[in-house]
Amino acid sequence: MEPQNLTRVSEFLLLGLSDDPELQLLLFGLFLSMYLVTMLGNLLIILAFISDSHLHTPMYFFLSNLSLTDISISTTTVPKMLVNLQMHSKSITYAGCLAQVSFFSLFACLESLLLTVMAYDRLVAICHPLYYLVIMNPCTCGLLVLASFFTSFLTSQLHYLMMSQLTFCADTEIPHFFCDLSQLLKLACSDTSINNILILFIGTIFGGVPLSGVLYSYYRIISSILRVSSSGGNYKAFSTCGSHLAIVCLFYGTGLGVYLSSAVSSSPRKGAVASVMYVVVTPMLNPIIYSLRNKDIKSALWRITHRIA
Repeated sequence: MEPQNLTRVSEFLLLGLSDDPELQLLLFGLFLSMYLVTMLGNLLIILAFISDSHLHTPMYFFLSNLSLTDISISTTTVPKMLVNLQMHSKSITYAGCLAQVSFFSLFACLESLLLTVMAYDRLVAICHPLYYLVIMNPCTCGLLVLASFFTSFLTSQLHYLMMSQLTFCADTEIPHFFCDLSQLLKLACSDTSINNILILFIGTIFGGVPLSGVLYSYYRIISSILRVSSSGGNYKAFSTCGSHLAIVCLFYGTGLGVYLSSAVSSSPRKGAVASVMYVVVTPMLNPIIYSLRNKDIKSALWRITHRIA
């Protein structure tokens, strides 16, 4: 099969999760509901932060940025999947596929870095409470978010450049519901050894280093809490970390699950199903976890409801 130049590839075919028309209708309703819940939950947290002065603290500033990132991750992938399910179409343009690869890598990396920044924020709050507002001043918080964004942007541009150098054969079927870079590399006719090494390097740096930062922060936090003599003080100190720790476990746990399922399973479709947890479910659950476990968020949302009523 003769390879065709990348510039002549006009579209890819996203095979999605199922070819059964009846199941596709069910999937459309399910994913539309999950997407709407994701948008509503995260927008409410952003609205609560903006409208309630009690939440104008570093922790909630980072949380609002995390919510914006969750909205962006879902919007990068889910709307196109919904359109394809509704229109019974599997196509995505080359430009659209390139955009999905770039934006998904941008926001996935940004979420990982924001979780690390939030862990550092909790470290300072618990281990250095007297200097918390001095260390985590508005300028520092803004710089941490900007640094996370620009680092993620550079990562997305590396993925963009990798894909732009690939050439493809006539087979352009992607066994996924969005343009996953690893699946695109399998379709390429050109040599992808350098690309695979680069992906492994990027994954190690922007996955391993932030996770190590989170683990180190919680090691310091737990060590500090254990030095507190009262059990009430222990509970109060660690209760502010519970929601963040749950989201960290959810984010990295589902990410690891996707990696293991794609490595162990010979069926690409099973890897796509596993990706649903990482791409769709995690952004939906994040605002729910923070709302259920956080009295400040619940109080702010209650005040907003009363103003509207």
